[in-house]
Amino acid sequence: MPPETSLVRRARKIDRVLAETYPDARSELDFTNAFEMLVVTVLSAQTTDRRVNAVSPALFAAYPDASAMASAEREKLEQIIQPTGFFRAKTESLLKLSQALVERYDGQVPATLDDLVTLPGVGRKTANVVLGNAFGLPGITVDTHFGRLARRFGWTEQTDAVKVEHEVGALFSKKDWTMLSHHLIWHGRRVCHARNPACGACTVARWCPSYGEGPTDPVQAAKLVRTEGRA
Repeated sequence: MPPETSLVRRARKIDRVLAETYPDARSELDFTNAFEMLVVTVLSAQTTDRRVNAVSPALFAAYPDASAMASAEREKLEQIIQPTGFFRAKTESLLKLSQALVERYDGQVPATLDDLVTLPGVGRKTANVVLGNAFGLPGITVDTHFGRLARRFGWTEQTDAVKVEHEVGALFSKKDWTMLSHHLIWHGRRVCHARNPACGACTVARWCPSYGEGPTDPVQAAKLVRTEGRA
């Protein structure tokens, strides 16, 4: 059954306005190739992009590709990524991930969702981040911000990330999926917070069925707005 036309129209209007609000929206993780994108996305779990970006120059200077990281000395790798938290588990993931890339894909990051999710520590969210940002292939990244905003906008009632991905994806053209993800994530980090969203300073408030969950007074709401997401 096709989505309701009014819901599609409203959803696409919100995305257009968010695109105007955040013309620079992009991944806030620093990377130069698909391998780096994959690694920093794995590291970004349970931490901030700023912390990941702080360790990535030293990390990729020491281990510039999958082959180098696959043979890394565990203690040295742990030491480099320690500031990102959960560094022992993340080190294990990076070692296994790099080894799998070398063994199965000749050290190259595969460019399909089906292949990416077979890699250790890589789920659909990470795979879609890599596809959209490193390969320019459409993907919806359902992180905590995206899921929260999709529910607040009335695009879905689902809490399961895969179901959210499919229901929201049905409202938009596939070519718009990657930028849609950036728009919602940027808005979630800056304005539409989990607690106390800045409703009175929101550019899409007039189309949002959840308007009023946070302060609607413009002056009060403006104090809640964060100017950047890399907190």
